[in-house]
Amino acid sequence: MDLESTVARHYGHAALEHAILAALAAMGKDPDHLTPEDLAPVDEFHIGGRAATRDLADAMRLAPGLALLDIGCGLGGAARLFAGEFGCRVTGLDLTADYVRCAAALARRVGLGGQAEFRQGSALALPFAEAGFDAATLLHVGMNIADKARLFAEARRVLRPGGVFGIYDVMREGEGDLAFPLPWAAGAATSFVEDADTYRRLLAAAGFAVEAVRSRRAFAIEFFRRMRVAAAAAGGPPPLGLHILMGETAPLKARNMLGNLEAGLIAPTEIIARAV
Repeated sequence: MDLESTVARHYGHAALEHAILAALAAMGKDPDHLTPEDLAPVDEFHIGGRAATRDLADAMRLAPGLALLDIGCGLGGAARLFAGEFGCRVTGLDLTADYVRCAAALARRVGLGGQAEFRQGSALALPFAEAGFDAATLLHVGMNIADKARLFAEARRVLRPGGVFGIYDVMREGEGDLAFPLPWAAGAATSFVEDADTYRRLLAAAGFAVEAVRSRRAFAIEFFRRMRVAAAAAGGPPPLGLHILMGETAPLKARNMLGNLEAGLIAPTEIIARAV
């Protein structure tokens, strides 16, 4: 099995929409009258959730009317935020067909079906014409992609000159073996975490000028601390949360993620680059 098929299987969940709607019903929500905020606990599959997405959007200076490509969009939470709160025309692309179907269904349920569309495809062979987008995003995607040079070359190809590329990936900050499983990989065979300097170098080679790099390690540790406190106060996780996506190993993945963060091995890192 090739790498992309393995990664897609890692994230696959055929009954995903049903599981999310059942959790919402358990919380007293009406599945036919949902808002984007109702979905927030599950559909932003990256450290920091909506706060991190808004921070990235602000750093990119997103504005109404921009055509934005969300590469590796997952369930479309970030794409819907870029559309609903920032007025962008968003196309989300993901390798996992289950996620794409669910993303489109959730967009319709929150009234954003006309502003955010979703397609299945590979980040290494983007199914779009050259220079078709004003902006692109990559949120917690690069950890599953070994060929980042090709990833960035494809992002540059579909961006117009001057287009902004916002990245929020988990990156290396220290030497040492990572504890697995992690949310993006069961083991080292499908985990490709690089440091920010490598991202800088490969982005420059692909035709980008890097404008800003920011480690969000302290932000991430505080995010996990708040999650622990909330879970302890509630006597366990809420019905709706990222555990739906991560499955029965969710607690172990969260512990390993926090342990790797606290050991200084990794940190979510924000990079803003401009197509030149």
